[in-house]
Amino acid sequence: MRRSLMWVARPLVTTRGFCTKSEKIVASVLFERLPVVVPKIDPVVYAFQEFSFRWRQQYRRLYPDEFLDKSNSRGKGDYQIDYVPAPRITEADKTNDRKSLQRALDRRLYLLLYGNAYRSPSGKPVWHFPEKVYEAEETLRKCAESALQSVLGDLSHTYFVGNAPMGHMVIKTTTDDAPDAGYKQFFFKSQVIATNKFEIGKCDDFVWVTKDELLEYFPEQAEFLKKMIIS
Repeated sequence: MRRSLMWVARPLVTTRGFCTKSEKIVASVLFERLPVVVPKIDPVVYAFQEFSFRWRQQYRRLYPDEFLDKSNSRGKGDYQIDYVPAPRITEADKTNDRKSLQRALDRRLYLLLYGNAYRSPSGKPVWHFPEKVYEAEETLRKCAESALQSVLGDLSHTYFVGNAPMGHMVIKTTTDDAPDAGYKQFFFKSQVIATNKFEIGKCDDFVWVTKDELLEYFPEQAEFLKKMIIS
């Protein structure tokens, strides 16, 4: 662990000839909401399960009728409550409200921000993950926590999965007059805990999107994100 911290903290050396510019390190957070309901079963899987059930029924153990009558009479007192499942399709789904966490309940949702990001082209706002340039934090994960905290205000309803990043990208500069030689972007995973609403700040706009929707915002990095986000 100590060697890892030293590696993160020391300046990175580039391979661009005799360039003395250093690469920056950026910590980004893939902030996700886990599925709220069990996903629908694929028709092929459902057909197999139905076949397996009927096959096992051929060899089921037979019980006396007296035993079955007693078991069926259980749970029929005044305390019995009829179970009504909640709807899978919410109002946010019907209106395609991507600012709401009450949508795509059987999928994972990811937070994207619209605003100024590190190395935004011409300083214009872009869609990006919560991020922060590594400065003097104790660890790179601490830097990622600061990035998410600056957006949410506090981390009381979040859970960071592990201390190591889940993936990284290397972005090189394309012009000689750039202030640095590029940057390395490290992604950390964090999850929503015990809440269905956040007050998102420090951005012009935000959305909660599924994996397929997320790839639409980053067409150039789609292949990398497909491999990094397994869901």
